[in-house]
Amino acid sequence: MRRFSALPDTVIPSIKARLDDFRQQRRVQAGSLIISVFGDAILPRGGRIWLGSLIHLLEPLELNERLVRTSVFRLAKEEWLRTETVGRRADYVLTNSGRRRFEEASRHIYAAHAPLWDRRWRLILAVGEFDPKDRERLRRALFWQGFGVLGADCFVHPSADLTAAFDALVAEGLADHLDRLMPLLAADSRAGLSANDADLVRRAWNLEELAKAYAAFVATYLPILAELRSDRQLEVGAEDAFLLRTLLIHDYRRLLLRDPELPDVLLPVDWPGQKARLLCMELYRRLLAASERHLDQVLTLADGSNPAPDAAYAERFPANDPLLSVAL
Repeated sequence: MRRFSALPDTVIPSIKARLDDFRQQRRVQAGSLIISVFGDAILPRGGRIWLGSLIHLLEPLELNERLVRTSVFRLAKEEWLRTETVGRRADYVLTNSGRRRFEEASRHIYAAHAPLWDRRWRLILAVGEFDPKDRERLRRALFWQGFGVLGADCFVHPSADLTAAFDALVAEGLADHLDRLMPLLAADSRAGLSANDADLVRRAWNLEELAKAYAAFVATYLPILAELRSDRQLEVGAEDAFLLRTLLIHDYRRLLLRDPELPDVLLPVDWPGQKARLLCMELYRRLLAASERHLDQVLTLADGSNPAPDAAYAERFPANDPLLSVAL
């Protein structure tokens, strides 16, 4: 198997430190990382890839071939992916449900700002009996969609698409439980922010924990952006750009999955979420061109062709977005 060099000719210390830190982890959730790669790099190029190509892409992060194969097989079993045979090889292709889940997540990940709040709360009520194991599966599945919990039987979100939320539960293997769930919209008829809204937020979400996670993200990636800003002649190698872009989006995606994206009026002062969003936007744009060159060389299909990115790809974190000029 081809072994890619871990570092480009020009070594950028902050990038090397981040990549080395990832490589030194004792345990890597390879399936989750592969999901991030599919959503960020493979979906815009048709949503399919030859397994050997995926192994080549992830090898420099020290994910070995066996781990990648095992993780991909598991994603296929969970109906994120399916196989299409091409001669003696096969492509792994996003299923329709997998594609819908990625596209929904992309609308949040690559947006310039959080959704506007219409002052209506989205509720999912558990109105039937659940055994403890299934209730915990439901709680975790909705937690990773940003839902907060009120008591044992009520899940709440300020802006979620309830149809998409139920589709995601089906994808998580909870289809048999949907008849015991009731989706509702609730609104406070009083003008302005009510005490009830603020109290609901305090009870439903642990914002302190989420704020710490956002602060850690900023502390990890801001030094890299500062180094790139300090020297306009500094160029990131194509492979390192792809690897860092992958970790950046992976880490940011994991944060957004937990984040209900509350409106500013419901957030604490100096909330770090917007700073993290701006940081991710600017760093992603700086890595994009070089990382795409790497994908042009390495991302291949079973027939040996290299799929080009879709034109809609340019809509992600657009370069002319005024928010990119905001100082971090």
